[in-house]
Amino acid sequence: MNNHVLNISCYKFVPLPDAEALRKLLHERATAAALKGTILLAHEGINMFLAGPAAAVHGFVDALRTDPRFTDLAPKESWSDTVPFRKMLVKVKREIIRMDHPAIQPASGRAPAVTPATLHRWLTQGHDDAGRPVVTLDTRNAFEVDEGTFDNAIDWRIDKFTEFPPALQAHKAELADKTVVSFCTGGIRCEKAAILMREEGLTHVYQLEGGILKYFEETDGAHYHGGCFVFDERRTLAADLSAGSLRNAPDDAIDK
Repeated sequence: MNNHVLNISCYKFVPLPDAEALRKLLHERATAAALKGTILLAHEGINMFLAGPAAAVHGFVDALRTDPRFTDLAPKESWSDTVPFRKMLVKVKREIIRMDHPAIQPASGRAPAVTPATLHRWLTQGHDDAGRPVVTLDTRNAFEVDEGTFDNAIDWRIDKFTEFPPALQAHKAELADKTVVSFCTGGIRCEKAAILMREEGLTHVYQLEGGILKYFEETDGAHYHGGCFVFDERRTLAADLSAGSLRNAPDDAIDK
């Protein structure tokens, strides 16, 4: 395989009152650069998945960073031999990741995060730096978890992210004496989840910075088994960020 197509995923929680105007601008830029993928915009921020020639992708991101709200964007990168999207879509949504919990506003303040290297070290040694037991909490949908997850990760078998808040209420007591690291594909769901857990009174809660994809990028992938489901035509990525094989996801998962 040639692997000449650059794929990026990136999000940021930042107020975007001009989401509709931004939608038109970003669609024009992406189309002019012959990029394909999906960009979601909402008053709470941006979430994007793009693919194309490296120069075009980097040029698009560089132009986006000229907006002061996006100067610190840090996309996660992987490569493929074909573009894994059929079209270029830019949409305005109510939330860039739907939780249906309006009190959670990540742009107002993030929950503490741990780097992939720190989580790798904690899982290897069996505890955090204060000696507390560490558990990983998978905030993704059940079919995504079935494709791969961290060893012994907590999995509440949710079918959509709006089910996370009631699942937390049902299981919160089980997490009280542990260091909890929430994780997801790229960081967006586990960021909201960590904020909610903190607001619910759990004190030793962290999000995995950059999610599973950043963990693959910055570590050897130890303590994770299987692949990581991604919402494009590659379907899953292995720990070396190459396209993997699909095992359990529904046929329409790419559209969910």
